[in-house]
Amino acid sequence: MIQLQFDNRFTRDLPADPDTTLTMRQVMGACFSRVTPRIASAPQLVSFSPDAAALIGLTEKDCRSAQFTRVLSGSALLDGMDPYAMCYGGHQFGNWAGQLGDGRAINLGEVVGAQQDTWALQLKGAGQTPYSRFADGLAVLRSSVREYLCSEAMYHLGVPTTRALSLILTGDQVERDMFYDGRPALEPGAVVCRMAPSFLRFGNFQLFAMRQDKPNLQRLVEFTMKHHFPDCGAADADGIVRMFNQVCELTADMIVHWMRVGFVHGVMNTDNMSILGLTIDYGPYGWLENYDPDWTPNTTDAQGRRYRFRNQPGIAQWNLLQLANALVLLTEQPQPLETALGGFVERFQNGYQQMRRHKLGFEAASDEVPETLIESLDDLLETVQPDMTLFYRTLADYPITTLADDHDVDIETHFADALYAALTPEHAQQLRGWLDQYALLMRKTGRTDAERRQQMNQVNPLYVMRNYLAQEAIDLAADGDFSRVNEQLDAIRSPYREQPGRAHLAGKRPEWALQKAGCSMLSCSS
Repeated sequence: MIQLQFDNRFTRDLPADPDTTLTMRQVMGACFSRVTPRIASAPQLVSFSPDAAALIGLTEKDCRSAQFTRVLSGSALLDGMDPYAMCYGGHQFGNWAGQLGDGRAINLGEVVGAQQDTWALQLKGAGQTPYSRFADGLAVLRSSVREYLCSEAMYHLGVPTTRALSLILTGDQVERDMFYDGRPALEPGAVVCRMAPSFLRFGNFQLFAMRQDKPNLQRLVEFTMKHHFPDCGAADADGIVRMFNQVCELTADMIVHWMRVGFVHGVMNTDNMSILGLTIDYGPYGWLENYDPDWTPNTTDAQGRRYRFRNQPGIAQWNLLQLANALVLLTEQPQPLETALGGFVERFQNGYQQMRRHKLGFEAASDEVPETLIESLDDLLETVQPDMTLFYRTLADYPITTLADDHDVDIETHFADALYAALTPEHAQQLRGWLDQYALLMRKTGRTDAERRQQMNQVNPLYVMRNYLAQEAIDLAADGDFSRVNEQLDAIRSPYREQPGRAHLAGKRPEWALQKAGCSMLSCSS
């Protein structure tokens, strides 16, 4: 028997929607609507994360029980659960979209964790809510596999993120038009259980501000500061600015990590921005494979490329500005919030520069690393477009201190595993010139090749959740074979360490993946 202790602060302390029907409507003066998850016809456990389960005191036996599958498919409730969907708004692709809300996410409640911390449990794909906007509130296996694996991959990569506890097939068929081309098809339905200290987004605050609902905005801010930013003091103007400063810092740190591992979120709308600086809502995400900073994984964003890789820091700043525009309704003082936004820029730039140094193996503050070395590498990578993940791993293996002459190394052969096309003579010469500068600076640090390799491989992963790997797992799971899902889950728990027998999970993108659905760009229904 699974026993969890619930402390449902969100539904206890914040205003509820008095209407308990599923009617699609504008919900006024409320932070949430109480709902009931949809009962799955034949729930079947696909996978669970032992690491996430341990956070709330669940054992492997608990996770393999029939009760676990029923509860986390939405088919049963535990004592103490108080299911609800959050009400929020947001800017989508730069335009105010009005009320949005949890259209296919249902929060089960807040669990007291093993360390006396609090974790909100949320089911994605468990049925309709008042915010479903005429959709069915369900999710399909392909999008659920991607969200489940990527959530856990990001955590083990050291990126601030929500967690994923379980992936469960519902036994129901769900109709989806994957390509938005008027050819919908039935697909297996699934539910992911997500976990986070809070699922509050910028859009929760924006909606009250846009509606000029100052009393409820104040209540939400007081709740947020009490439970998530307690060191900021009272929820007066000064305290709110201190909270916003922390949100800016957390967001800057998150974006630095995204850039470090080559992650592209794909849909950085303000309703997808966590107030805690967590990566949230894994939809059409992707990893840079060939190094193209203008790449976006989102088919909806293909023309404007608003959410492309290189644009993520600027979009984060823009989104924080929208949050500041909401909070100024309470502070009535825009200047301190503007100053905090400047702090975001400074924190990101400092963090980004330090991160780039670390990726190249320069660890000590005294290491001489001219900005031109980093900038010239960026230019070279953008021109040659090697696999970003594998380039840094092969760079870590490039011998510097163990060779009398660096030119003894055939760079075409050395970097072959990271290249999608052969180097032209001009590009080979440019790379050789860069490597000569790099080797000269690295020798000045006094570090051996082994020491440099160890440093670099601690921040440059070998295993990332590539889209084509996720699609391979999806294809097998659709036929009832969950082995690849669980193999990938296990591999991504140690993304920086080479794992024998798993070279197939660390290779560059194969040619066939450029054309196969789900392996390159994805839609929001993917």
